[in-house]
Amino acid sequence: MKKRIVAAFFLTLSFLPGCATNSVGKPVPANEHSFRPTVDIAGSRALYIYSLSRLREIEGDMEGALTLLNGAIEADPNSAFLHTAAAEIYLKTAKLDDALRACENAIRIDPGFRPARVMAGTILATLKRDKDAIGHLSKAIELDPTKEDAYLHLAVSYVRVFDYEQAVNTLKSLVKINPESSLGYYYLGKTYDQMKLQKEAANYYKKAIELKPDFEQAMIDLGISQEGLGLHEDAIATYKQLLETNPFNMNVLQHLAQLYLQQQRLEDALPLLVGMKERGVGGIETQRKIGLIYLELERYDEAIAEFEQILAREPNAHQVRFYIASAYEDKEEFDKAIEEFGKIPAGTANYIEALGHIAFIHRDQERPEKGIEILKAAIAAHPDQLDLYLYLAGLYESMDKFPEGLAVLKEVEGTFAGDPRLHFRMGTILDKMGNKEESIARMKRVITIAPDDAQALNYLGYTYAEMGIKLDEALQYLKKAVELRPDDGFILDSLGWVYFKMKRYDEAVPLLERSLGVVEDDPTIMEHLADAYAANREYRKALQLYKKILDADPGRKDIFEKKRKVRAESLEK
Repeated sequence: MKKRIVAAFFLTLSFLPGCATNSVGKPVPANEHSFRPTVDIAGSRALYIYSLSRLREIEGDMEGALTLLNGAIEADPNSAFLHTAAAEIYLKTAKLDDALRACENAIRIDPGFRPARVMAGTILATLKRDKDAIGHLSKAIELDPTKEDAYLHLAVSYVRVFDYEQAVNTLKSLVKINPESSLGYYYLGKTYDQMKLQKEAANYYKKAIELKPDFEQAMIDLGISQEGLGLHEDAIATYKQLLETNPFNMNVLQHLAQLYLQQQRLEDALPLLVGMKERGVGGIETQRKIGLIYLELERYDEAIAEFEQILAREPNAHQVRFYIASAYEDKEEFDKAIEEFGKIPAGTANYIEALGHIAFIHRDQERPEKGIEILKAAIAAHPDQLDLYLYLAGLYESMDKFPEGLAVLKEVEGTFAGDPRLHFRMGTILDKMGNKEESIARMKRVITIAPDDAQALNYLGYTYAEMGIKLDEALQYLKKAVELRPDDGFILDSLGWVYFKMKRYDEAVPLLERSLGVVEDDPTIMEHLADAYAANREYRKALQLYKKILDADPGRKDIFEKKRKVRAESLEK
């Protein structure tokens, strides 16, 4: 416990993740104030006892050192130096209240004794008495404006009381006095980070690194700021530069791996995570990520092996068993998949979803009635689970038994009337039954309950576009859907298709191109883009896309006819 308290004192400067250093990133501790050589100690006896105390301190005998030092203070009670030296030993033994009293004694004896001011300020900050700390630290700067330690501690206390303006002013005063202060620039970056001004933060981190190229923590925080600014490639370059000098910096490896995962650069993230696993970093969570990457890369056997290792250590990790079952399902080893899904116990997070998978596997194995039987039994046991009704309705829908699917949902509409998923599923079934009017009404019900349901907004907008009605209303629905999900290729396609229907081809084409860039080789999106190219008189591009559709599906007579007409029109022009 004592070690933790002492560590808390010496980490006073670390008000954000990662703390800076006087030379390589360490906070400025109390025993670096270098006050001993500059103060005259009254009395030779006090000097002699103090010297003995220092020897005991060097040997690690703090209690003995303190006893001797108290003897020195008895010999010279008016020495601010000795009281401050006692405060330092109290700190090393985690006696913060005693340390503070010793500092206060020193200040009472000599209000101008700067080391006591700095130490009192840092102790008060450690005790979360930042307003009191600010007074002592401000006085320390007044006593000697050339030393940076008080500026840094003072800035931290200002940040903690949310006085960012004073924190910035304090640090700017420091770098004005000492333009070579890498710590000053670093903490300016930290302060601007706290203010959510990441661009300014990044600039100050860069300045700190210019002054001290091996300032590792500044580089880490620069990378984090670059991530926040969306400068992912810059952040990756920063992290890679750090790894060149310290390839086993696990903090940096974790940041870089997470950034790769966010960008779906799975092949790049995988070796980093494997390296972390080999060094015991991240535990089961790292191993879980490795397994999920293998699953995404369709390396199913490796995924299963990874997940089984986790399960051997954590037998109740039911989510991991769900991943194993999913891997077997994707491998089309359906019996093993059913077996693993079946091991997930009732009442756990994945139980209901596992039942849905089992039911649909039976359907895919031409045993749909078995799937229906399983879901009906589950509904009888868990009538309060809407997902089970949705699975059963979806199973009927996939079998083109639309009335049966709709009946399942209508039966529980009163119970789940406030859940948008119910109305969305009913809307899709009604659409397939040819009941557009009621389908639209259901989708409007969805967005009444959940105004930000991007899928319902997309469904409404696209339906109106296909029907060629209410295009202005459709445009508003789809603009909102794109705002909510700007990288969804199908929603981008819908918005582009509305613009096409409105004959706003210059706006339709770029959206449809973006859509096809996200969802490659989708025949509907390719057809929409080809139609837009043709309408925009970009005939060559249109013909290329029509050909690509026909190469994949030669039986598309409608596409063949479109291609013929566009070719004829292009020759006329």
